[in-house]
Amino acid sequence: MCRSIKQLRRSDEAATTGEIEAAALQFVRKVSGYRAPSAKNAAAFEAAVREISHTAEHLLEAFGTDVEEGPNRWVGRDGHVHHEHLREASPAG
Repeated sequence: MCRSIKQLRRSDEAATTGEIEAAALQFVRKVSGYRAPSAKNAAAFEAAVREISHTAEHLLEAFGTDVEEGPNRWVGRDGHVHHEHLREASPAG
């Protein structure tokens, strides 16, 4: 189930609120099975993203990771998330 979940930040840099929200959205999509909620489920979907973002921010802070206000730095001009930065930071294997 988790093989398609992507790492959304480098561990040697501060996390941004945009990266945390992107990770929360990815998680909610994975758990719910929906890329986008129906009108009926939109409020619950959005609330879950907010709550998971909040919890993830506290988790990172507990690990000693700085969290900065800001966008998801890995979204390119084309609007897609690019993960090339992670290949450089991850050990081969």
